[in-house]
Amino acid sequence: MNEREIIEILTADLPSNENTLVGAGDDCAALRLPAGNVFGEETLLLKTDAVVEGVHFTRSDPPRCIGRKALARCLSDVASMGGRPDSALVSLGLPSNGDGDFLREVYLGLRALAEKFSVAVVGGETTRCPGAFFLSVTLTGYADSQGGVRRSGARVGDAIFVSGWLGGSRSGRHLNFEPRINEARWLTKHFRPHAMIDVSDGLASDLKILLRASKAGAWIEEAFIPVSVEAKRRFRDRVSEKPPLLAALTDGEDFELLFTLAPEDAVAVKDGWQARFPKTPLSLIGRVEAGSQLRLKQGNGVCSLEALHGYDHFQQR
Repeated sequence: MNEREIIEILTADLPSNENTLVGAGDDCAALRLPAGNVFGEETLLLKTDAVVEGVHFTRSDPPRCIGRKALARCLSDVASMGGRPDSALVSLGLPSNGDGDFLREVYLGLRALAEKFSVAVVGGETTRCPGAFFLSVTLTGYADSQGGVRRSGARVGDAIFVSGWLGGSRSGRHLNFEPRINEARWLTKHFRPHAMIDVSDGLASDLKILLRASKAGAWIEEAFIPVSVEAKRRFRDRVSEKPPLLAALTDGEDFELLFTLAPEDAVAVKDGWQARFPKTPLSLIGRVEAGSQLRLKQGNGVCSLEALHGYDHFQQR
């Protein structure tokens, strides 16, 4: 089975209650808070994620980057809901020969990012793990009464945008990417995207997830996809056999915002974004259309991306 099939089995007919606004199947769960709560917001966001040695990092990677990445992944999901992060629980799976200096450095990396985004680290769990070291983070946050921006709201005719550059994760960017919390908060305050997701498994995979949730199709333009310098360099130097465009579509772990909004807002959001975040590009890459197919426009031709997949934990790429 692939990852999608496993998730479908695990999330089928899960129980919910009257406080569940968004259950399994989006970037975060969203729960209704009682009216008049002290936070002044009406939705609690919940997200959990893990990084595992040999999958998300190697022991030779800088330990501060490992801790930072563990929290940054959750922050990226809160960002894609347009939320504000609040508190984190951290669980560790440690080999029997745990290295105290290594663990201290891991936590220094996690702590620095938590302080940057005003996240309180309030507890967690430690356990012995006979295999690889892992670090699991559960993050809470807050969003508006609608439960934040979901994957399922894209509308036919919407403009499709992606932030930053894609395809550079294999050059080390997966360890030091910047969660787009500030960008997403600005975006949802001024324009309110119809649908949004973070690019964790690759542009092709994550856009298809968004479109599937929205029951729509789309086309994207090859010339407008922001392929990173790192992806081009790796291919040029023969470090990778994957062409740069394919890396941008399938490598994953870019953790950029991918969203759709009304076409009449496209110029205003581009201009406003450039003025507010001049160091982070925002690219208009395509448009939502009727149907269910994701297509790529290349010059005068069009090809389907339906068979193209990004990262899958349970399938070889």
